[in-house]
Amino acid sequence: MPKKPGPYLRGPRIQPVAIKGSEEAADLIDGAFLAYNAGRLREACRLFVDKMLADDVTVGMSLTGAMTPAGLGISTLIPLMEAGFIDWIVSTGANLYHDAHFGLGLAMHRGTPFANDVDLREQGVVRIYDIFFDYRILLQTDRFIREVSARDEFQRPMSTAEYHYLLGGYVRERERALKIERQSVLSAAHEYGVPLYTSSPGDSSIGMNVAEQALQGSKLRFDVSADVNETAAIVLGGKRAGKSAVLIVGGGSPKNFVLQTEPQIQEVLGIDEKGHDYFLQITDARADTGGLSGATPGEAVSWGKVDPDKLPDAVVCYTDSTIALPLLASYALTRRKPRERKRLYQRRAELMRGLDQSYRSALALRDQRATESAES
Repeated sequence: MPKKPGPYLRGPRIQPVAIKGSEEAADLIDGAFLAYNAGRLREACRLFVDKMLADDVTVGMSLTGAMTPAGLGISTLIPLMEAGFIDWIVSTGANLYHDAHFGLGLAMHRGTPFANDVDLREQGVVRIYDIFFDYRILLQTDRFIREVSARDEFQRPMSTAEYHYLLGGYVRERERALKIERQSVLSAAHEYGVPLYTSSPGDSSIGMNVAEQALQGSKLRFDVSADVNETAAIVLGGKRAGKSAVLIVGGGSPKNFVLQTEPQIQEVLGIDEKGHDYFLQITDARADTGGLSGATPGEAVSWGKVDPDKLPDAVVCYTDSTIALPLLASYALTRRKPRERKRLYQRRAELMRGLDQSYRSALALRDQRATESAES
């Protein structure tokens, strides 16, 4: 006779209501996304809404893959920031560069992945999978970035958050001049005080244009150490006031940059900390090929990136970000009222003071212990 099933059959029974065609996305997710990666997406949506969006949680996002050219900046990221659901972001520079096209009123078009690329090149058309746009859009955006970056307020070293905040202000001015609705993540982040960081600032057309200006004597430089310390300060400030959550879209350098904040706090600065409280990842990569190195929840615990006591509050959804992210946003906006925006950009100096004080205290404690050890 088999043993009793113990806790294994305590989960809700799979008995969905038949789809009628009138369901909202949130109802569909709750009622029909019951297993496999649909089940993980439902778990991700509920983790995001029920725990990550509590008022005392600071939510950081990493953004990888060509999301903004596909329109997800307008459809998804801006509404999340507007609702106070995303507090700080680490993005690829490419996403922010292509985001600027929309704020400048430049057109991106739906195309096909099966076009002849030689013919597209001859016609002056650039392809991002099934997205087409005129090559001249790159030149127009480059010109805008160079003209703005040459202004006096840019002539100094600065964090990428400072640079993107200033750039976003000019993109917002262009939107107003063109009389278009907010189209740009840069513009929205400027207005809502959401710091935008780029973990590899030279790895995009924005960085390429800034590098070209350096040859002409520009004093603008990206201060990557400021980025490392500011993001650590944001996380430490969030943990001291409540909890910290990470929403990881894709992988790559932004993923690691968001997660390395905790090893920076604990391992490098020596501050007593445990790791992020909530971990939500949307990815199509695999751990066994190295594509998820250091970023599955369990592996991240071994680095101190995630609090080991909070592993139950970690979800990895293996699916296409362009499918999952709009569904997650729709679910959150349906199920949760907007939060008060934390406006972390305006609080960077305050947060840095908190990090510095904690670091100095950790240094003093370390020196005291070293002295006591030497005397004993």
